[in-house]
Amino acid sequence: MPGQVIELNPVSHITTGFVGQPGKRVFYLQASKGVQVVSVILEKLQVEALAEGVEQFLRDLKSRHAELQEPEVTYRAERMALRVPLDPIFRVGQIGLGYDEEADLIVLVATEILNEGSDQDEASVVRLFATRAQMLEVAQHGHAVVGQGRPTCPLCGQPMDSEGHFCPRRNGHRW
Repeated sequence: MPGQVIELNPVSHITTGFVGQPGKRVFYLQASKGVQVVSVILEKLQVEALAEGVEQFLRDLKSRHAELQEPEVTYRAERMALRVPLDPIFRVGQIGLGYDEEADLIVLVATEILNEGSDQDEASVVRLFATRAQMLEVAQHGHAVVGQGRPTCPLCGQPMDSEGHFCPRRNGHRW
C-alpha cells in the first residue's frame, strides 16, 4: 500500500512544539493552510536539527542569492503555539529542505519512518511550503522549545534528570 502525500502550498502557520512533562514529552511539527491542519511527531533531536538546519539553509541561500532581502521576524512564542486537535499522521524519519526559487518559498519535506512489518510499501510524505520569515521563526522557536527540556550531560550529550544520570562516558558513575 502506498503512503499518502500531503502538500500545503503555502502554509498559513508552521511551528514545532511539545506536549507533556520533561522526559515524557512528545514533539510535533505542525502546519496549517486554512482549516487543514497537519501534525507529525518528531524527536527532540530532530527539532534541534531542524532549527539549526534552517538557519544554515538560510545562510547558504543568502550566499547564493545575494539579492534576497533578509527575512524580518519579530519572534513571539504565543504565535507559535500548537493548535488542537493534535492528531499526528505519522512519526518522522527524515527531514529535508529545498527552495522554490520562483515562489521564494522554502519547502520542508518530512518523510515517515516505516516500521518493520508495516503493510505500507512506501512512506507517507508531507511537503510544507513556507516563507523564509516563517522558517526563520520556526528555527527560533525550535531552539526555545529544545531549551525548555532537561539539561544535557556535557560529556555524553544525553538528557539528565533532576537527580542526574548514569553517564556512559564516566563508566556508569553518577554525574
